[in-house]
Order: sequence, then C-alpha cells, then structure tokens
Amino acid sequence: MAAPLELSCWGGGWGLPSVHSESLVVMAYAKFSGAPLKVIVIDGTWRGSRGDVPILTTEDNIVSQPAKILNFLRKQKYNADYELSAKQGADTLAYIALLEEKLLPAVLHTFWVETDNYFTVTKPWFASRIPFPLSLILPGRMSKGALNRILLTRGQPPLYHLREVEAQIYKDAKECLNLLSNRLGTSQFFFGDTPSTLDAYVFGFLAPLYKVQFPKIQLQKHLKQLSNLCRFCDDILNSYFRLSLGGLSPAGQETVDANLQKLTQLVNKESNLIEKMDDNLRQSPQLPPRKLPTLKLTPAEEESNSFQRLSP
Repeated sequence: MAAPLELSCWGGGWGLPSVHSESLVVMAYAKFSGAPLKVIVIDGTWRGSRGDVPILTTEDNIVSQPAKILNFLRKQKYNADYELSAKQGADTLAYIALLEEKLLPAVLHTFWVETDNYFTVTKPWFASRIPFPLSLILPGRMSKGALNRILLTRGQPPLYHLREVEAQIYKDAKECLNLLSNRLGTSQFFFGDTPSTLDAYVFGFLAPLYKVQFPKIQLQKHLKQLSNLCRFCDDILNSYFRLSLGGLSPAGQETVDANLQKLTQLVNKESNLIEKMDDNLRQSPQLPPRKLPTLKLTPAEEESNSFQRLSP
C-alpha cells in the first residue's frame, strides 16, 4: 500500500480551493497527475512559524516549495508531462521561468505590498486562519518577505525607488499575460487537450488574481480583458475541483454530503418509528369515546353565578 501523501496548504475562498498561488500549483498538478493527496488546510491548530507552505509530508519525507514537491511526485510515478515531447518539456521550463520572473512579482505586490489590498483583504484573511499570537506576527513577516523577493529580483539599477519598481513589474506582468493569452489561443490547455505542469503553474498564478476581490485591481482588470485566460481558469475549477456554488472544496463538499446523509438516515428512522406507532394504534382495540358527565347547577348556584358576572 502506497504511503499517504499529505499536503498542508492555505485554504480557499472566492470560489477557489486555495487563495495561495503556490498551494494552488501543487493542488492542480496533483489533480492532473492523479496523485492521491490528502489536503490539510491550515487553521487555528497550525503549529508552523514561517508560512513556508505548501508542505508535502509522507512517512519518510517532508518536502516544501512547489518545484521540489512536483519533482517528488514525478518520482512516485505521478507525472502529468509523460505525453510531452522534448521540445514541449523545454518550453515548459522556459515559460515557468518567465512566470516567476515577469508575473510573480506583480502577483506578490498585488497581495502583499499594495496597501489597500493588504490591509482590507490579504492580512485579515490570513490572520483569521493563523493561531494567536502568531496571527499578529506572521502576515507582516510574509508581507516583508514578498517585498524583499520583489526587490531582490527587480530592484536593481536603474530602478532604485519602489515606485519605479512597481511601474516596471506591472508593465512586465501585463506583457506576460498578453504572451500567455496568445500562446493559449483557443486551445483548452497549453499543449493541447491534456493539462501538464505548465497549466498547473499558470492556473496557480492566475486564479487568485482572477477571483479574489481586491479594492485595487490594476492587474486583475487587465487579466479579465483576456477572456481565454479567464475561461482557462474557470474550466480547471469546474473540471478538476468541482466547487459548489457555496465555494466548498471537494473535501468540504464531502463533509456536507456525509452530514446530509446522516440527517437523512435520522429522519428515516423517525419516520419508521412513527409509522410503527401508527400501526400499533390501528391494531389495538378501539374503545368508544366516553362522554363526560354534564355538571348541572342548582337554581341558587345559577343565580349566584349570574350575580358575580354582573358585579364590577
């Protein structure tokens, strides 16, 4: 029997199984490759301290970072790229590098650096899922980490100031989205009719940007103008995650279904019990209804009672 594969990741919202890009990459790849992951959503019982999720745990291994997790899954024979040619494999690596260089900085900025988005959406959402007092510390630490990652990759000469960096990363991100849209065209996935690693990365980066409701929507607005990329995200959500209208993940929907089944069984038991009681009542000997004796008052009592009704 294969060792269980447990993925610890951030949970979902806005119709997504996870609002965290790197968690979504791994979740999507697992769906595409058939890897039987048991998803453990981070909540108030979490004992981590750095926010370095997703984390894949097996009996003998603990693996973090999407690229390393996907490589581990491939070694376990869960390969979403087995039908790709050598050229398509090389294109996959090139496009992933493009995503991480051109698109990821703007996604990080949208979530973690843009002030309005961070304080009204990102920080409250993540803090509500982290145990106290870590909830007071970790979101700010994750925000600083995102800013440092942006400046490390893009804060080089001649871009010395943060505003210059911001302008450049959003320009690069929009160009990257246009390139992805042209590459996808009218195809269902980037290499035909079967999803692969590249589709998992693109979905993981785009879906939160597409679905999460931010007050500042500069990059989201541009993405929504590229209808084929939006359709790409919607198709993966509908085909592989089967989210209900209430935004439940498959695990959450299974819980609801199980509870509904228990409730149905309980109602059926009650109905059967009532039917048995009805049958017993029908089969028991029926006695004619007994008339209650009528109490008659004497004329003196009637007169006294009338007097009491008339008196104030």
